[in-house]
Amino acid sequence: MTANLREKVALVAGATRGAGRGIAVELGAAGATVYVTGRTTRAQQSEYARPETIEETAELVTSAGGKGIAVQVDHLVQQQVEALVARIRGEAGRLDILVNDIWGCEKLFEWDKAVWEHSLDKGLRMLQLGIETHLITAHYALPLMIERPGGLLVEMTDGTAEYNATHYRLSPFYDLVKTGVTRMAWAHAQDLEKHGATAVSITPGWLRSEMMLDAYGVREENWREATKVQPHFAISETPRFVGRAVAAIAADPDRARWNGQSLSSGGVAKTYGFDDIDGSRPDCWRYMVEVQEPGRPADVMGYR
Repeated sequence: MTANLREKVALVAGATRGAGRGIAVELGAAGATVYVTGRTTRAQQSEYARPETIEETAELVTSAGGKGIAVQVDHLVQQQVEALVARIRGEAGRLDILVNDIWGCEKLFEWDKAVWEHSLDKGLRMLQLGIETHLITAHYALPLMIERPGGLLVEMTDGTAEYNATHYRLSPFYDLVKTGVTRMAWAHAQDLEKHGATAVSITPGWLRSEMMLDAYGVREENWREATKVQPHFAISETPRFVGRAVAAIAADPDRARWNGQSLSSGGVAKTYGFDDIDGSRPDCWRYMVEVQEPGRPADVMGYR
C-alpha cells in the first residue's frame, strides 16, 4: 500500500477482531496512530468468549508501522464513549478518521425467521449493538473530528445499498441494522459536508474473519480447504482487504467525491488499484449476483 497517513489519528470502534482489526492494521501500515476499542481484553472477555483481544489488535497496528492504543469501551455506555473521546483529545489533540465497526451480533441473529418467529430479545439487542452504538460514538467523536477539515467517517455494514435494496437479509432485525447503517452514513454525510468532512458506508465481501474460519474448521493458511464444503467460499477475502479500502480513501485528498456513497472493498480496490494480501482482488458482490445466486458452479475466474 502507498497510502500515507502519518500524523493522522484514527479511532476504530469495534476493533477486537474481524473487519475492525483488519482496518486498524492497515491504517497502522499507512503510519496512523490508531485507537482500537472493544470489550474483550486480556483480563476480561465479553459474552463472545473469544480469544482475540484489543491489546493484540493494538500490537498488530504497531508492528505494521503505526501506533496502536487499546482502550476497553462498551459503546452502549455513553460515559465510556465520552471518556474515550476526551482521552483522544487530551493525548492526540485531533481525530482524523472514525471507523464505526461495532457489531457483536453473530450469536444473536436467527436465519430466515420472520419477526414473530425471531427471538424479540435477541432482535432488539441487535438493534442496540448495531445501530445505537454507532450513533452514540458519532455523537461524541464527530465534534472532535470536524475541528479540522478533511475528516473521514466510515460506517461498516454488510452489503451495498444496491444489493440490499433487492435482497432480504436474513431477518427483519438483521436487515434493518445493515440497511440502517448505510442510510446513517448518508445522513451523516449531509451534516459533515458542511464542515469539510466525508462520510461513507463500506462493506467487505465474504469475510474470512476469525469466527468464519473457525466455523469452517480452517485457518488462514489453509482456508481453501473450506471450499470442499462450500465451493463459493473461493471468493472470500481477508479483513485486511477492506482495511486497505479504508486506508486508501482516508489518504485520498479527493475523498470528498465519495461523500454519502455506499462502497465495497472490491469496488474501492478497482479505483485505487490495491490487492488483498495474497495478491488477488476479489469482487464478491458481483460474484454473488452473477455466479452464486443463479446457481452456477463456483468459478472465481474474472472475479478475483
